[in-house]
Amino acid sequence: MLYQLSYTPAARWSGAFIEGVRDRQSPLPPVLCSATMHAPLHPPIPVETLLLAYRSGIFPMADRREDNEVFWVEPRERAILPLGGLHISKSLRKVLRADRFTVTLDRDFEQVIRACAEPREDHPETWISERIVQSYIALHRAGHAHSVECWEEVAGGERVLIGGLYGVSFDRVFCGESMFSRAPNASKVALAWLVALLVRAGFTLLDCQFMTEHLRSMGAVELPQRDYRRLVDQAHGRPRTSLGTAWRAFNEGRDYASGVAAGAGAAAGDGAGVAEGVAEGTGDGEPDGLGAGLAESASPGQRIAQFLTQTS
Repeated sequence: MLYQLSYTPAARWSGAFIEGVRDRQSPLPPVLCSATMHAPLHPPIPVETLLLAYRSGIFPMADRREDNEVFWVEPRERAILPLGGLHISKSLRKVLRADRFTVTLDRDFEQVIRACAEPREDHPETWISERIVQSYIALHRAGHAHSVECWEEVAGGERVLIGGLYGVSFDRVFCGESMFSRAPNASKVALAWLVALLVRAGFTLLDCQFMTEHLRSMGAVELPQRDYRRLVDQAHGRPRTSLGTAWRAFNEGRDYASGVAAGAGAAAGDGAGVAEGVAEGTGDGEPDGLGAGLAESASPGQRIAQFLTQTS
């Protein structure tokens, strides 16, 4: 979802059918109707169940932090962020280049998801229950959930977590779940890094689930659920490389330049026939040629900013 709360469930899974979705008549896959959803001890949702749900365009939520039950949501309209259409403002580009935050991948998944679940002044309640936390920690351990962390150095050289996001990956799809920020631009920096990592690794679809004005301002678009399912089907297969390898390329500079052209090609084909006409991102007067000035990009943030400029 890449946000907290402010959602309107389009449908809840109950029994063997989705309530409220009239154009879907088939029963749920048996694994999603298992008794584990209503077991007295409410164990974590099995990894296989979560992956099956995501591949079916469905995901779990809870009504509140203390709720042990989950309901399954299938939005009628789906928000996606075309990987070649990320909008980066001049101010955000400056923050990226300045390396204001140290950005890591999968450094502390549990801390990120718990930070996303914390109550906020404008949203005292959360859809991320302890059962969901434990379920996604298990999914992370299985290699299908990832976090991007933004750290800030404080007095004494200690680094504190001040922003980040987490989501689910399968095939060449990444489903953003939630993000948080304790400093200006921290969550935007995490999202920019995520997009760069996905493009570099060869992913083709970034799902944001529900639209928000924040996501719209960064280039997200809405499409019918049936079109989203089609994009998921088209994204079947393994990505070119892992997110970890992509993160190391940006941080260490190794194999970085060789991946720009491939990344640009992948980004250019995102959402073909679905998100036609979406703005392609702004260059703010920067070089258009692929590879221009790559040798001068000496820091991770500079590489990210330039990569996104040349693949958007």
